[in-house]
Amino acid sequence: MICCLNPDCPHPLNSDGKEFCQTCNSPLVQLLRKRFRVIRVLSDEGGFGRTYLAEDIDKLNESCVIKQLAPKFQESWALSKAMDLFQREAQRLQQLGEHPQIPTLLAYFEENTYLYLVQQFIDGQNLLKELQQKRGYNAKEIRDILLDLLPVLRFIHERGVIHRDIKPQNIIRRKNDGRLCLIDFGSSKQLTAKVHIQMGTSIGSHGYSAIEQIRDGKAYPASDLFSLGATCFHLLTGVSPFKLWTEHGYAWVQDWQHYLKSPIATELAEVIDKLLAKDIHQRYQSAEQVLKALMSKQLSETKTEVANSSVILPPTQPPFVPKKYTLVRNLFLLSSFVMLIVLGEFFYRQSHHFDMSVSSRFGQSENTATNTEAILPQSSKLPMGNFYLAHTFKSPSKSVLSVAISPDGKTIVSNSGDTIKLWSLITGQEIITLKGHSDRVNVVSITPDGQTLVSGSEDKTIKLWNLSRGQEIRTFEGNTNSVHTLVISPDGNLVANGSDDNTIKLWDLATGQEIRTFNGHTSWVRSIVFSPDQKTLISGSRDQTIKIWDVTTGNEIRTLKGHTQAVTSIAIMPDGKTLISASDDKTIKIWDLTTGKEIRTLLGHSGGVRAIALSPDGQTLASGSSDKTIKLWNIKTGEQIRTLAGHGDGVQSLAFSHNGNILVSCGFDNIIKIWRVST
Repeated sequence: MICCLNPDCPHPLNSDGKEFCQTCNSPLVQLLRKRFRVIRVLSDEGGFGRTYLAEDIDKLNESCVIKQLAPKFQESWALSKAMDLFQREAQRLQQLGEHPQIPTLLAYFEENTYLYLVQQFIDGQNLLKELQQKRGYNAKEIRDILLDLLPVLRFIHERGVIHRDIKPQNIIRRKNDGRLCLIDFGSSKQLTAKVHIQMGTSIGSHGYSAIEQIRDGKAYPASDLFSLGATCFHLLTGVSPFKLWTEHGYAWVQDWQHYLKSPIATELAEVIDKLLAKDIHQRYQSAEQVLKALMSKQLSETKTEVANSSVILPPTQPPFVPKKYTLVRNLFLLSSFVMLIVLGEFFYRQSHHFDMSVSSRFGQSENTATNTEAILPQSSKLPMGNFYLAHTFKSPSKSVLSVAISPDGKTIVSNSGDTIKLWSLITGQEIITLKGHSDRVNVVSITPDGQTLVSGSEDKTIKLWNLSRGQEIRTFEGNTNSVHTLVISPDGNLVANGSDDNTIKLWDLATGQEIRTFNGHTSWVRSIVFSPDQKTLISGSRDQTIKIWDVTTGNEIRTLKGHTQAVTSIAIMPDGKTLISASDDKTIKIWDLTTGKEIRTLLGHSGGVRAIALSPDGQTLASGSSDKTIKLWNIKTGEQIRTLAGHGDGVQSLAFSHNGNILVSCGFDNIIKIWRVST
């Protein structure tokens, strides 16, 4: 079929091979700009034109969206305004389309007196249609929506753009990964622009738009946040804010909870309440503020839920109680607990003891889970002695080579191709993507104070990032080949890296100055660690050796030999006397650093051991292998405690939280897994 591009044609679809439209007799355009084949009309934009679904023949007939500007009015001001908005939308898509949850601009051009804007097609369903099918969202799903969209708003606001028309119709859930995408930037304005409303030019949707936007024609980041709050209200209640606005004006925002079908947790209600504040000064002023409030309130809610519970199921029982059983028990529980049960907000834990610094999302029932890949099916949460798989989520890159946990236990950092991703350890949601490296990132690490992220890349550089702001601070240049490993000194003042140029470089973290280079390995350096007293540096290499270096002089102190293949990972005991090394030879070796003698060899993996991590108390060793498993070992006895399975490919990196209650693993299967300790 071929689609007629006459915006007034009532029946634009025509059979292939036709030269003129069978309805309006307009000439049919086979290919717009000799590239885009228009298939059908997606929507009619009233007096402005149409939006079409098309195929991009330059990209193997990949689907795309074409917006056509064909205004029917001829007033010079209105026409100029429409053209200006259309061009601004193209500019904003070009500026913002690098974000994975915003459509990418493919082309912008004029043809046959019409303007066309071509953008990426988001295959999915908008939240209004989803609401019509679901007939309402629960509180957990609303929280997930906020956590998915707020980083997108932060991204556009930081670049000086506000959307001005956030509503369920402009939020699409992508089919392939369940992520929410923000579309229709035709209404957005630069933050610095002062927009004066004229008759017929009000931008936004009544009910969803903040009062300063409708009344004064001015919009700010807080205006988008009001729209987001109104969207959450609509999804929670099924009640249209537009309908309420036409009947009550902005009075409805003060009584929004009256429209709830059942109460929601106080913490979430407080967040939505502040989003919907009529006075802009009483609202959140940034997406970052909402994220922080949501995280802290969610953790507070978790603690309240656990404190109010009268029964915690033992690890051998299922992680939730059947509905008919809970209805009987509700007669004997506190009223606050009853409310949580009704909402599905309370999830039973699989253990009697757990650390309250970790959200109750890990190990909770999944009977109210959304379609996002971040949530495990209930059957996957099987207790494994004092370990169970609590959470899993998928990274967009083909392999996750390195993972780190912030000292406060709230954030996971991982590589993702040539970018770095920050994830919430509480929710599994992506927080932000850091871009700056020009090639694959191989390793990430966080300073002891939790303020700075350090990354090493195939582009031969090391970059420092402000972890809280997500901003690049400095780049270290000097390596002549890929940076594959790095370590930060215990006092946070030094960073050492190992490179495929066979060297180790020591840097001053504050100034970015190279202090010295350690030469001695005959092949790639794959692992490196500081001794607790920072006097020595220990490295493992593809040359099958481990070398101990004097940090002050750069002199080699000793070489340890025993592995028969590359030394892939090393760790040092808290007392600084014992070293642990892993190798592609499928073994783990324990060494006496004082004498350089091998103490014992741990055998058990059927593939090369690619990563090891030592628990903070030095009692337990975790090892990850190309055999797709993680093994836990008793360091004192060398005994294998248990095997954790679940990865679909080799495990490449492991990290313990600072309290030792969380183990994070990642690898070539593109998956990050969170293992919960319930000792």
